Amino acid sequence: MSLAEQQDQKLRVICADLPAPPLFWKDENGYRHGYETDVARLLASKMGLETELVYQSWAEFYPALEANQGDMLLCGQGISEYRKTLADFTQPYAVFDEAVMILRDSPIKGPADLVGKRVGAIANSLNMALAETFTGCITVPFAGNSDDVMGDMVQALRNGDIDAFVDDDVALVPLAEEVDLAIAFTAPTRNEWGIAISKGRPEWLARVNEALAAVKASGELEALWKWWMPSLRYPF
Repeated sequence: MSLAEQQDQKLRVICADLPAPPLFWKDENGYRHGYETDVARLLASKMGLETELVYQSWAEFYPALEANQGDMLLCGQGISEYRKTLADFTQPYAVFDEAVMILRDSPIKGPADLVGKRVGAIANSLNMALAETFTGCITVPFAGNSDDVMGDMVQALRNGDIDAFVDDDVALVPLAEEVDLAIAFTAPTRNEWGIAISKGRPEWLARVNEALAAVKASGELEALWKWWMPSLRYPF
């Protein structure tokens, strides 16, 4: 963190302004709830800072981080070899499996049913990496240029532009409560999610990792996990 940032006493957290419970969403008063939001607030508190949310589209996450528009990127970033070329990552604060979403009346039940089917996922994501392992499917990347890439994939599914899409199970379980949507199957990928820090800031990365280690050791991270995601096993 720069001297100017320290003087400002703000932790600027890059994230997406879209509804994805239980990770993040806003209520009618504009207050942001969810596991990831509370993780950001908890880390800021440990570092003696106030939280400032910096909203960006998915496609602009890493350009914004590189341009110093935020101090960290904390928004559903599975740690992949590709993303490690764009930023450095903390130790994980979450671990999730991935799932495939379909329309409720779809005959798709497993990977073998995806032959010849159009399967969407966010471009350059671990979700897309999983989609690319499904033999014979046609992958459809979503760039994330809009304000709601998840909504884009849901709409494409409902419009018949794709037959299924891949995302992390934690984000798809609430969607599966809608009358026309269902989870076809879940893949036990155990993807680790980390906080992205712009490259060349080893001291700042170490400081964030120290705060993250502290909230893991104190049980505070586990308490947030169990509050927001009681049906999922705490992974640490």
